[in-house]
Amino acid sequence: MAKRNQKILVVDDEADILELLNYNLSKEGYDVKTASDGIKGVEIAKSFMPNLILLDIMIPKQDGIETCRQIREIPEMANSFVIFLTARSEEYSEVAAFDIGADDYITKPIKPRALVSRISALFRRESKKKKESNTITIGDLIIDRASYTLKNGEDRISLPKKEFELLYFLARNPGKVFSRDDLLQNIWGTNVYVLTRTVDVHIRKVREKIGDGHITTVKGVGYKFESNG
Repeated sequence: MAKRNQKILVVDDEADILELLNYNLSKEGYDVKTASDGIKGVEIAKSFMPNLILLDIMIPKQDGIETCRQIREIPEMANSFVIFLTARSEEYSEVAAFDIGADDYITKPIKPRALVSRISALFRRESKKKKESNTITIGDLIIDRASYTLKNGEDRISLPKKEFELLYFLARNPGKVFSRDDLLQNIWGTNVYVLTRTVDVHIRKVREKIGDGHITTVKGVGYKFESNG
């Protein structure tokens, strides 16, 4: 996908940050729109349909966590990237961000060149995955990486982006045990700092949706997908 076709929405209540990011991202060839509060951010997202959202946590009217939750409920936005930008580095903020479906978490002050590099890496990784995409069928589960769809028998199941990628990765390697660090590197990437607890939370959520019999815990090691689950 050419940069000119990639759209980025920046939601932050600091005018200087909006101006800084708008300038640097536009210079890179991205189509950029901005919003200064959470409600406006959701409103713009519905019409703009960005490929990526840069989202501050502490924003007016509704915080970034709630804003992300509402954006993730827009069907067309299920596969868009969300990167949280925040001055807050407390663990609970980071956990909440990834639990709600964030792809990355960056603390302020923002370094524009580093941010642009991370965004480019996300898009490159996504492009590579699409080229390698295929369908996995295990029992009643049909996991289609090309369309990000999951069926369990006749039921169509909706999974947020990271939950889907986690399930797809494990199902593509049935019987193989992966540590939490393995899963972090393969799903979130090496450039993103994510707590290992995030993996446990995502595994729990996937199990809630597909049943407990598919993904098993190997005590003291990690997780594996049971092909006969």
